[in-house]
Amino acid sequence: MSQSGETVTYSLEAILTRIEGKIDRIDDRLTKLEVGQAKLIEKVEGMDKRLERLENEQSGLVKDISDLKGAKSLIIPVTVAIITAILTVFLRSLPSP
Repeated sequence: MSQSGETVTYSLEAILTRIEGKIDRIDDRLTKLEVGQAKLIEKVEGMDKRLERLENEQSGLVKDISDLKGAKSLIIPVTVAIITAILTVFLRSLPSP
């Protein structure tokens, strides 16, 4: 391969101006990223608070369901006892043969 003998010269000022422009664009992009990151952090914190409230509500519902199951297990024996008492009173009130 042959090399061309062309020489390109740039002034130091032009090169530094281009570099400075690129650094400015990178800085702008970095600023936008930082702002976006702050917004995301804010949203995640909000979601975390909502999740915590949901977990607390779920715990309360689980406790309420557990309490209802306990009450349900008492309803059947109490009902049987009342029916038995009513039948006993009714049968004792019948005349003996």
